[in-house]
Amino acid sequence: MNVPSSTDAKAGRVIVFDTTMRDGEQSPGASMSLDEKLELAKILEDMRVDVIEAGFPIASNGDFDAVRRISQIVTESTICGLARAGVADIERCAEAIKPARRGRIHTFISTSPQHRDHILRMSPADVIDAVTGSVAHARNLCDDVEWSAQDATRTERDVLRRCVEAAIRAGAKTINLPDTVGYSFPAEYGAMFRDLIDSVPGADEVVFSAHCHNDLGLAVANSLAAVQAGARQVELAINGIGERAGNCALEEVVMALKVRGDALPYYTEVRSEHITRASRYVSAITGFPVQFNKAIVGKNAFAHEAGIHQDGMLKNAETYEIMRPEDVGQGASNLVMGKHSGRHAFREKLKGLGYELGQNALNEAFGRFKDLADKKKTVYDDDIIALVDDALARGAERIKVKTLRVIAGTEGPQEAHMTLVIDGAPVSTVATGDGPVDAVFKAIKALAPHEAELRLFQVHAVTEGADAQAKVSVRLEEDGRIATGLAADTDTLVASATAYVNALNNLFTRREKSAPEPMTASGF
Repeated sequence: MNVPSSTDAKAGRVIVFDTTMRDGEQSPGASMSLDEKLELAKILEDMRVDVIEAGFPIASNGDFDAVRRISQIVTESTICGLARAGVADIERCAEAIKPARRGRIHTFISTSPQHRDHILRMSPADVIDAVTGSVAHARNLCDDVEWSAQDATRTERDVLRRCVEAAIRAGAKTINLPDTVGYSFPAEYGAMFRDLIDSVPGADEVVFSAHCHNDLGLAVANSLAAVQAGARQVELAINGIGERAGNCALEEVVMALKVRGDALPYYTEVRSEHITRASRYVSAITGFPVQFNKAIVGKNAFAHEAGIHQDGMLKNAETYEIMRPEDVGQGASNLVMGKHSGRHAFREKLKGLGYELGQNALNEAFGRFKDLADKKKTVYDDDIIALVDDALARGAERIKVKTLRVIAGTEGPQEAHMTLVIDGAPVSTVATGDGPVDAVFKAIKALAPHEAELRLFQVHAVTEGADAQAKVSVRLEEDGRIATGLAADTDTLVASATAYVNALNNLFTRREKSAPEPMTASGF
């Protein structure tokens, strides 16, 4: 898979640039471990994403290692690292992407008066000089350089033209014009691209890129307007994660171009059948649930409850569905799963739901499925998804929940009798708390002492019915490190205990691989 040249792109090919691991990870609480990033990189490569922005190498040793390791294992996609307009940033980025078969340095500087005056304290002339120097230095270290004008949509048009011209002259191959604060609207954003493409010398020799934030809910509309105006790269994130209201959602742009090719004569090389797999993995490792009505990947995206809709669907699916669930990896198979289902049927069900598990992971998931089937009369697709997501989100299991008994009710204090297995040795305690969950968490803290603060505790039912599984998300923070744990069980308290323990395991793993505190790169 090769990223097209500017000439190829003009034929209608749109380059998909994924920033889930860089801008997406800047969502508060969305920190990913090295192993999680490596797995996500493989998923994105399987999807045929053109460019993977793997991190901000100078931000921390952890980010540097992630970009470098991803550069070593990914052979098809271009691996990109982010750098500010400074020599140290650019050289650190060049070092991180050095092993990549195809590497890119992505350097940026703010251009708007708001950022020039209050952050950089630089004049327009100073910014233009910085653009020239930074892009030229990056170009000496890497053939593929992208330059971004942070807060482009609030930049005076003349200043923006001069900055873009300077970047092109210095050797940038891609020019990114971000709507950093989600301020623009489609007609305005498209007009900006048309103006610059028509007026800047050398614009016909580079690829223009759109990077939109979703503060006004217009990220997808703005990105498509940019494509119509001549942009041939879009910068996206799985599930739309990112700072504040998030980035433009990869799945929505890809499917908009695929479904509406009649009105949008552009295309990507993304294998859309991998979209749901990527969405679920990102949700599992970040602990950010996908809203039920989320376009393309939400639980209800292909659900029909109204009688008139169901009648239409039975007659012809095209009456109410503009794409097939199979096209995005939301399996259409309807295997009924229960305690008599075999391993082969379970594997096929997982494939239909967008999961490809190795043999060991399959065996573990199948065992947990059998345990669940003994508890529940009907095992729904969402039960299986919760079960697999729980397994995907687990780190090295130094700590395991062995037994839990909770005394709760109107007469307190509530009491938790717990046994954990820590590094192979069982330990037990009894703890009381202000409610059963508080008692459970205090018991865990007594057995596995730590200073982490609980930042999120979230419970929702996976399916309907009194025997529904509870899916619990727990987020812990310690010394700037954030770790998330997920778990699902028909017993809410067991799920809560397991999620807390999973978060602790992930936290301990990150503690062992600790790096200096990361700097924050502003999302474009």
